[in-house]
Amino acid sequence: MADLSEWAATQPDTAAIISPQGRRTYRELDANANRLARALRRRGLGPGDAVALLSGNRPEFAEVFFACQRSGLRLTPVNWHLTGDEAGYIVADCEAKAMVADHEVGELARAARAASPACDVALAYGGDVESFESYEDALADEDPGELQDRARGGTMLYTSGTTGRPKGVFRPTVAAPVVANLGGYADGGGDVHLCTGPLYHAAPLSFSLSIPLVFGATVVLMETWDAEHALELIAEHRVTHTHMVPTMFHRLLSLPEVVRGGYDVSSVRHVLHGAAPCPVPVKHRIIEWFGPVVMEYYAATEGVGSFVDSATWLQRPGTVGLPLTPGQVIVGDENATPLAHGEVGLIYILAPEGLAFSYFKDDAKTQSAYRGSYFTLGDIGYFDEDGYLYLTDRSANLIISGGVNIYPAEVDGLLLEHPAVADAATIGVPSDEWGEVVLSIVELQRDVVPSDALAEELITFCRARLAHFKCPRQIEFIDALPRQDNGKIYKRLLREQRR
Repeated sequence: MADLSEWAATQPDTAAIISPQGRRTYRELDANANRLARALRRRGLGPGDAVALLSGNRPEFAEVFFACQRSGLRLTPVNWHLTGDEAGYIVADCEAKAMVADHEVGELARAARAASPACDVALAYGGDVESFESYEDALADEDPGELQDRARGGTMLYTSGTTGRPKGVFRPTVAAPVVANLGGYADGGGDVHLCTGPLYHAAPLSFSLSIPLVFGATVVLMETWDAEHALELIAEHRVTHTHMVPTMFHRLLSLPEVVRGGYDVSSVRHVLHGAAPCPVPVKHRIIEWFGPVVMEYYAATEGVGSFVDSATWLQRPGTVGLPLTPGQVIVGDENATPLAHGEVGLIYILAPEGLAFSYFKDDAKTQSAYRGSYFTLGDIGYFDEDGYLYLTDRSANLIISGGVNIYPAEVDGLLLEHPAVADAATIGVPSDEWGEVVLSIVELQRDVVPSDALAEELITFCRARLAHFKCPRQIEFIDALPRQDNGKIYKRLLREQRR
């Protein structure tokens, strides 16, 4: 492993990024990161300040990431599928002093910036955005040479619990980041990684951008996921590594056999996956196709817990592997007291020394996650007799659809704004393709008659106010939602009835 600038010196003309918008050699990526770092400093940003980034998968994303990493800035990538209000909340909450945006999402960027008065600096690349400076012009005025006064920066991504607004996962930047070579990259560079997911998510940002580049690999960026196009890129670029979520496996396997057989995937040495549980039959078929190169991790934005290779998984189907280090994961009760192997309990992950996370500006949420130096996300599982970890459930109400976390309380609250709705409970129901899909179970106001037309109206109502991936795909009407003695809706019962 080497620093980006070291690769720029040793393999300057090797492609670092390949994308439909162009490519960057290691020399060009390193130089533009230096230029942007200087441009942001010239505009008043210093170590500890925050930058928001709204961008698709394109070379500039990497430039912004590495500029912040070497100049002490805290980068928050923002999901560009959000509404202006949702994105604006994140930009304001992370205390961004600067925003960098892809012109393709210019309207969203302008709305998000308007919600954050402290965001004085705004740069747009790829085209003009009203009231934003030209990113390209800003870089053209700066020195591409190495920064003499580097300061370690970091990232703060946003995640949510089952209630409330999303929260930033904050880590100090005083300690050196831990970079695990889970991808099995060659020490001397030369590998090729296919980035299949959006870089604003934690897993692609880490496993498909920062880690491959610090190991000297070429990163091929997909703008959007398409199963056959992924095979085309693997064959064209002789891809050696990639990161996927189980939904992508399902889409690949759903291609006609003649299509799948038409592309050479023999170059692939490592397929890393996580983000959502993978159905055992799906993983068996992917391993049969690609060979024993499929690796799985159990992790979240907050930290990494375990890892398993293909050979081990085939012996123990369904496991998410052994903890990365002894004591990295425990299965315990509410107080994190370890349980015996085979007993189901909460899963706790050890926070890295010096890099323990906190939820930005939310001490109560932070304290609720920790038990000493361990934290839990509410996931449930058990160890087998040999210490291999298995998941039996995800967080109590969390929906994971296509590898994306969806928080049902947000949907429930929105549905309650509709005059026909008396109460609502949003849950995830199993889907072979997506893992889970969003179902909202609705109790209507008295004298309101359920109908297919009303169901469509409620879905449209949600889609006008929330990012579409969060919205229910189905509406089910019920006479009365089941409740616990304390008045809370019994969502577990609703899920069990529909599995």
